[in-house]
Amino acid sequence: MRDGKRAASAPWIRTRLRTAPGAAVALAVLVLVTAFLAAAFPRAVDAYETKGLRHDIRLADAGRSAVEVSSPQPGLELPREQREAGVRTPELKRIGGVLGKALPEPLRADMSSVAYGLRTMKPVLATEPWLPRPDTVPPQLSYTAQTGLKEHARLVKGAWPTTPDAVTSSSRAVRGAVTEETAAALNMKVGSALRLPTAVGGPLTVTITGIVAPRDPGGSYWSADPLVRTPSLIPDPASPFPQNYWTGTVLLAEDAGPALLATATEPSLFWRFPSDPSALTGPDGARLTAVVDSLESGPGLLKVRAIAGDTAEVLTGLGHIVQANARMRDAISPVIAVAALGIGSVAAVVLVMTGALIAARRKAELALMRSRGGSLRGIGGRLLAETAVTVVPASALGLLLAVLAVGEGRWWPAALAAAGVGLLVCVALPLRTTLQHIRPTLHGGREDMVSARPSRRRTVAELTLLVLAVGAVTALRRRGTAGGGTDLLVSGAPVLVALIAALVLVRLYPLPLRLAARPMARLRGAIGFLSLARAGRSSAGGALPLLALLLALATAAFGGSVIAGIGDARDDAALTAVGADARVSGKSERATLPDELVSTVRDLDGVRNAAPLRIEFGVAMPETAAGDGGADGSGSDDSGTDTGPGADTGGGDAAGARATTMVGVDPASYTRLARTTGLPDFPSGLLKATGPSAPLSEGAESGPERVLPVIASPAVAARLGREAHAVDTLSGDFKVRVVGTVERVASLASTNFLIVNSASLEQRAPTTLLLTGAADPGKLRAAADGNGEEFVVQLRSEERARYVNTPMQAGAERIYLAAVAAGAGYALLAVLLSLLQTAPERKTLLARLRTMGLTTGQGRRLLAFEATPQALLAAGGGLLTGWATIVLLSPGIDLVPLALAGVAGSDTSPVTLRADLWSLALPAAGVVALAAAVAGVQAWWASRRGSITELRAGDSR
Repeated sequence: MRDGKRAASAPWIRTRLRTAPGAAVALAVLVLVTAFLAAAFPRAVDAYETKGLRHDIRLADAGRSAVEVSSPQPGLELPREQREAGVRTPELKRIGGVLGKALPEPLRADMSSVAYGLRTMKPVLATEPWLPRPDTVPPQLSYTAQTGLKEHARLVKGAWPTTPDAVTSSSRAVRGAVTEETAAALNMKVGSALRLPTAVGGPLTVTITGIVAPRDPGGSYWSADPLVRTPSLIPDPASPFPQNYWTGTVLLAEDAGPALLATATEPSLFWRFPSDPSALTGPDGARLTAVVDSLESGPGLLKVRAIAGDTAEVLTGLGHIVQANARMRDAISPVIAVAALGIGSVAAVVLVMTGALIAARRKAELALMRSRGGSLRGIGGRLLAETAVTVVPASALGLLLAVLAVGEGRWWPAALAAAGVGLLVCVALPLRTTLQHIRPTLHGGREDMVSARPSRRRTVAELTLLVLAVGAVTALRRRGTAGGGTDLLVSGAPVLVALIAALVLVRLYPLPLRLAARPMARLRGAIGFLSLARAGRSSAGGALPLLALLLALATAAFGGSVIAGIGDARDDAALTAVGADARVSGKSERATLPDELVSTVRDLDGVRNAAPLRIEFGVAMPETAAGDGGADGSGSDDSGTDTGPGADTGGGDAAGARATTMVGVDPASYTRLARTTGLPDFPSGLLKATGPSAPLSEGAESGPERVLPVIASPAVAARLGREAHAVDTLSGDFKVRVVGTVERVASLASTNFLIVNSASLEQRAPTTLLLTGAADPGKLRAAADGNGEEFVVQLRSEERARYVNTPMQAGAERIYLAAVAAGAGYALLAVLLSLLQTAPERKTLLARLRTMGLTTGQGRRLLAFEATPQALLAAGGGLLTGWATIVLLSPGIDLVPLALAGVAGSDTSPVTLRADLWSLALPAAGVVALAAAVAGVQAWWASRRGSITELRAGDSR
């Protein structure tokens, strides 16, 4: 009997698949796409975290990312021969090999760039007369005898430094080399000699035998200690006057280390291991931090000292690099979790809807099997086997495609995600189907009706979800995502909000339809009344389809708004950095632009407006603070300005505005600039150069009695008050009186500034020229270069491009783009499934009405009018849900880690999330358009089939 049962199961599955191949293929495709997305998400997160970690380590300075083991010179209590042997190449190489093998996982070293040797820790004063002395201060040089010089450099002049004889601590002559940059800066050449004082005997003479050039100047060998490659001119900290001196490094022969033991330069042994991030993955970050901590001050340091000596130390900045990467990852993860939970919930609901559609189509078949004695276990087992034959291969194929599409990432989270998709479908479909047939039934009730009175269980469930949603939103608004880490309740707040909205709309939407049906009943035609009546009681408007639509639209709107917010934040940061579409200024702060350059640039094609500015930094403010009631900074009002008390909006406090920046502007051109670039409205009328502030005649000097009207930042206005205050500037000495405030000024990120009419200044030559329009960058730079090399051109577009080069940011942005696309796709699929579920009943309705005289055009209008209320309900509800979700959650979302983090000099002020109109409207409009298109296709297809085909004697429909 067991063999007979097995034989009977196989024909059933084959028969079912052959009977409905289209449904099986559609289910397989849906499972394939969903499994692919579910498996690709964790791999994509791992991929961008891995690339971000490797990028940060590679981009960091070699001195920070390398692991260096340092040990003082061998003790003076040891015999001379033992001390000398301890600093020779064979011993250093032996210790370096053991240390390299002892580095714990996941820390790996780039063995091709490992360097070890002996170096001086105390620079030596070089008194040779031919060395340069910029401020009569002789240079100070360091010396290092490290391995690998021939492998990492090429010889330019002379010969490689060698040791013909064995070098000991008694040797007083060794050979060395310097780089091209060191030789050029310090006037060194082949044959130059340097002398180092020793403790006993004569000085140690170092003869330069070669000049070398680095093969890889940015590599660890040359960049871990930049002085090895490039000398530096640094200020003398011991001098009471500003004096600079040169400092650099001389490379000794590889085995010349013992000679340094006789000097008073505090020589030190070192083994430098450049980190190799090529094998690191994102999840390795926590282990790497623990390993670095152990090496610096833990069990790892004890192992190092057992190899390199009891006084050895481990120095590295790798831990700080990994911690900074972890902070960015923790800041991005909660925002990504919102998209993941949203799309995951939509996918789960759509899969359950698919099971509901299949169950509805097979309800009569399974009811017949149940009425003829079929058990729930037997029916459920057959359905499970039938579903698994289609779903399991589709899930496996989706996992395989995800692994192939996203090359880097752990496999087991992707496998669990794909298996979860397959398990959900395999369990949901049989369970959803068998629960409808607990009791055998011959005929079911009307399928176009919904329950008018919700049960108590449903009410309790809705109230529970409401409490969870309120708690999640409150938690997110209070603590936000800046603390790092992922809280599933907080990240799932948009899902809970959409769920509550769906349940509320399902309860409320029949009311307006019933009210609208009453006046429609008094009209002559029956189409309007019939469509509204059916829409108000149709099962297609149940909670499940509406929930899928609201979740998909809310997630798509949230993701689209995140993408739009990132773009807006980067645009604002670029505008703040440049000030306009283009900027021409001097390399130094005090360099002024000649009139010829200003006129040439202003006349270039594509330049719409040119605003000259005279910017002077570090203007000292008076020490006396404004009195009470005078913090408004103005006695007048103007549109777009804030001149009332408390004008400080966070741009800085009054106590901090002791030094400010003065900006001289041409009011007319600057007003046009502010209007074009979106800056706050500029009250140019308050800076009229009349009366005491009238322009000075040629050669006239500004007197301290002149009072100039100025527009200030809120912080400066609060400090100056209404009174006139004297200021000393390079543009003249005068008094200023605040007549208005603005929060921002073009080209300045500072919140302490004064804006004055440049025509009232004694020195009016501009230092900066701001341009709007689409000027040709080549012609703009050519015009600037034609007036000397001291002028630079900055473009807003180039500044904007700086914010898109971080792998972690780019990966997170791609995930949100995929979330928007997936949300829109699942929303459209939910509309299609909800309409397909009632398609047979609609075709039957049209067939019956055609027997009563309904025309083809009326049938099409009937289906369109019936689908329109539900589509509008879903679209409007999704639009409002998405907008409300963004508004509720925006105080807790900071987009700085996604938009600006990792870019030097960028503004890191919080960037809040704002609703994007296109992200809200486009998916909602797509829902309405698809619903109308499906209804039209259904009406067209039904009109092609005769009534006899749809209506059969004895049919319960």
